Order: sequence, then C-alpha cells, then structure tokens
Amino acid sequence: MAFVFGPFELDEARRVVLCARQEVAMQPRVFDLLVYLVRHHDRVISKDELLDAVWSEVTVTDNSLQRAVSSLRAVLRQGGMASVIRNVPGKGYRFCFDGETTRPVESGERDVDRISGATGLARRAASSQLWLQAATLFESADEGGLLTGEDLRSWALALQCLGKPTAAIPLLVRAVSTRTRAGDAVGAAIDAITLSGLHFESGQAAIGQGWLARAEDWASGLDDPATTALILWMKSKLAAFDGELEQALSLAEIAYATVQNKGAANVEALSLAYRGFYRLCLGDTRRGLADQDHAAALALSSSNLDPILGGILYCNVLWAARMFGDWARADQWTLSYQNFCSGSGMELTGSCQLHRSEVLGIRGSLHEALSRIQDSLARLSSDAPWSTGDANRVLGDIQAAIGNDDAALEAYDRAYSFGWCPEPGHAMLLLARGEAEAAHASLERSLIGKTWWTLQRRGILLAHLALVAAHTHRNDQAEALIGELSGSPDRWPMPSIRALTNEAQAILALARGDHETAMQHLHLARQLWSSVGGRVHAVRLRLQISRLQFERDDIRGAMAEVHAARLIASELGARKLEAECIALQRDIDGRANGSALVA
Repeated sequence: MAFVFGPFELDEARRVVLCARQEVAMQPRVFDLLVYLVRHHDRVISKDELLDAVWSEVTVTDNSLQRAVSSLRAVLRQGGMASVIRNVPGKGYRFCFDGETTRPVESGERDVDRISGATGLARRAASSQLWLQAATLFESADEGGLLTGEDLRSWALALQCLGKPTAAIPLLVRAVSTRTRAGDAVGAAIDAITLSGLHFESGQAAIGQGWLARAEDWASGLDDPATTALILWMKSKLAAFDGELEQALSLAEIAYATVQNKGAANVEALSLAYRGFYRLCLGDTRRGLADQDHAAALALSSSNLDPILGGILYCNVLWAARMFGDWARADQWTLSYQNFCSGSGMELTGSCQLHRSEVLGIRGSLHEALSRIQDSLARLSSDAPWSTGDANRVLGDIQAAIGNDDAALEAYDRAYSFGWCPEPGHAMLLLARGEAEAAHASLERSLIGKTWWTLQRRGILLAHLALVAAHTHRNDQAEALIGELSGSPDRWPMPSIRALTNEAQAILALARGDHETAMQHLHLARQLWSSVGGRVHAVRLRLQISRLQFERDDIRGAMAEVHAARLIASELGARKLEAECIALQRDIDGRANGSALVA
C-alpha cells in the first residue's frame, strides 16, 4: 500500500519515500512517524499517542518527538511541503495537505499513470518553483515524447535554476524546433534569445550571435514590443563586450523606450538596468545609479518575475556596485540577491558567489569569503567562464588580506593569464612588500584601454594610483589625480574612493612635514572605510595612525589605536595585520615601560 501527496509517494510496505520519483533518505523513526501521521490524517494526534506508536518499546521524552518532527519537516521541505505537519498547541500534531486528498494507491496504478501524470506534476512543480522536482518529472514525462515547447522551456528553466545552464541548451534547441513547427514565432524567438545568452556567457560568442540572428528573423514579422526589446538588450550586451559602449547605451535606450509601460515589467526592468550599467561605464554616475535602483524596484514589484531574468538583473546591479567600489550598495544588493535566489528556489550561481565573496572580503569575513570564492571558481567554469579571471583577482585580494602573500600573487598571476586585470589588489600587495615602483607601473598599465570593465573601474584604479604615486614621491601626479577625483563628486561619490584620496593626501602631508594635516586625513579615511564596513582597510589605517602617534610620542593614543586594530585583526583572521599589530604594540609597550622607569 502506498500514499501519494504532492510530489511525494510513501510506500509503507517497501519502507521507501520518493520525492519527484527520487528516493529520499529518512531515518527509521522519522519514516514511522510519517506513516502514522499520514494514516491518521483526518484528526489531531496527541504527543502521547505518537510516542506510544513510534517508540513503543522504549521510554523517551518529548524532545525525541520534537527532533523527529523537525527531521520530517526537513525531508518534506524538499518538495515544498514542510507546512503539512501542523502543531496544534496543547493537543498534538496533524498531517494537513491542502491539495488532493491523501489516498492509498496500488503500485500498478502508479506505473499506468507514470508518464501521463508526470507532465501535470512537472508543470505544477515548475509553477511552484520546485526546480529539482520539476526537472526530474519533466525527464520522466519526456519518455512519452509529448512535451510541448512551453514544457521544454520550463524544463530548461528548472535546470538553469539548479545551476546547470549547459544542460538547458539542448532542451531550448528542441523547444525552438517544437515552436517553429507549431507556428509560435514569439516563443521561438524568446527561446533563441535565451540560447544566445547562454552561449555568450559560456564564451561561445559566435554561436550566440547566430542564435540572436535567428531570433531577429522571427521577430521581424511580429508586433511584439517585449520580444523586440529583448533582442535589442542582447545586442547591447554584445556591443559592450566588443568595447562599443556608446552603441551599447544607444541600444539599451531604444530597448527601454520600446517596452516602457507596455505591460512587460521584467523586460522593461532589464533594459533599464543595462542602460544604467552603460551610463556608469561612461561616467554618468548619478543617472546610472538611478536607472539601476529604479530597475531593481520595478522588477521586484512585478508579480511574475522570471527567476533567470531576475538573476541577470541583480547580477548586473551587483557587478556595477563591485566594480565601482560602492561597497555599502554592493552589500545591500548582494543580500537581496541571496534572498531572491532562496525565495525562487534557485541555486546560488558562480557569479552570485563571486559577488558575495568580494563583499565579504572587504567587510572582513575572510574565511567565509575564501570558501565562497573557491566554490565560485568551481561553478564559473560552466556558468560564466569569462569571469574566471575576475574570480582569481578576488581570490588574490582575500589571500592578501589573510596574509597569504604567495598564494595571493599566484592568484593574481592566474587572473592575468585569463586576460583579466588583477588591480588594484596586486599593486597594493606589491606596495606592502616594498615594491612601490612595480606597483605604480602595474596600476598605470591597468588604465590602458577603453573596455567596459576598465572604464567602470577607472575611479577605483585612479584612487589607488594617487595613493601609490604619493608613496613613490610623484607628488604632482598624486595631487592631479586627487584633484580629478575630488573635483568630480557626481561621477565618483563612493566612500571607498574618498577614503583612498584622503590616505594619499595624508602621505603628501607627511612628505611636507605636516603631521597634523596627515593625521586628520588618516582619521577621515578610516572613518570612511568604517562607514561602508571596510574593516580590513580600517585596521590598516589604524596601524598607520598608531605608528604616527608613536613617532610623535603620543603613547596613550598609539596604544588605543593598536589595541583596537589588534582586536579586529584577530577577529577577522588577518594574520599578517595581526602580526604587525603585535610588533607595534611591543614597541609601544617598551617605550611606555621605559618612560615609567625614568619617571
């Protein structure tokens, strides 16, 4: 005898539970608890009755029942049904399924309905965003060869949400063929655009261009603003990748105008987000940020936000925040993206892990950042291999913050070998190791070219160049760069850039012997990094402040700063910074003790 509820099948005789045709591991007591609850689903069962039924031969406490219920809910959560186990306060538990009535069925009956029933279950699972169940059920239903183009698209969507974009490609190719035979030009065009994007992300730009051309052919005979806007959006991405940012902006503007207020909020939001992205790259910061925030709000207010389009939109906003050094904004949107993925039942993509790891690295959660970036690198080989170089750059930054200099340099070298600029982290590590001239040359090279990733990162690169120029006594260059960055607050308003320019001003002031001005700039730089949660940089600046105070015989002030720096460095796991704190504290203590002996 077996029971069926939602995507679950409970076979009591074989002691097996299936979720979307896949066996689920379950402890014996938890299985017995489920059987008893399902058999008596028509009433509330007291705790004493459950304890007697499931643990009849042993004496246990209510805690054993609570743990078993918790484990059972975890199993049911895999099928989106954790809430069917209801706790009735003061009375006990009841199995409550709001769908079709739980019913016993024979094994033979399941076999007869396996193929025909799987399609309906798969569609329901997809509409409920239960992606694993949907993918498994669509695969089962496909044995009958009766899946529609929409079914194939839903199956491909499920695989994408599970982090398997490559597996979605052949299904979308089939969907295009199915829709073409059925005369569904709109559907075929949209699936072709999706294929174009998947091939583009996997580094197969020529194939992506081919699918985009197919989509244009179908769309040419249609009056469908959303499809037209999607094609223009994809063309803008390809233009940006080729370094044609003005063209990319123009295409994104046309896409947005095509679909604005036409009842396709998802595509409208996507076009708007990318218009903002290109504006940011071209230096129109205020309007670019406004576009991206507007796009995110527009998408989130949509009642039917497609998980993949939503993910693309979030990813674009996050990328821009990271490249611009806008860490507070990056942190907010990363958390929102994680919540979106969780709510949509999506696996975190390699790109999402990349975004989060860099934010965590800046904010000081170094070991979590290291774990996430390693996971990102494993995923990006299939998700988006073109950003593997950037992931190695971030890995280098994290290793450098921890104090693993050799591992950091190795990661930076890998980033460069993938064609990605490893700056500014690589230059800052060289500067810390006493190779200031090499750091300066490396940063100057990073500013060559007009690709979108160079232009978007220009502000943060210029700010680091100003700092290194000050350290290498290129005072005129440092002052000119500080003037450029400070004189364009609408273009580069980020606290991280202002912090770096204040640090550069402090180095210049020290060269003039103006210790008071230098101290003011260092304190302001530290406060700016603290305002965006940049704890690693805040520790580094506290050390500089402490050293300067120590040199000026402000022993009490130096002790306060180095003590705070050491506490934070220890908490962060930044071994190199902690060692610097310990060494400086030893010097300060030695002078303090010497002063006490003299007194």
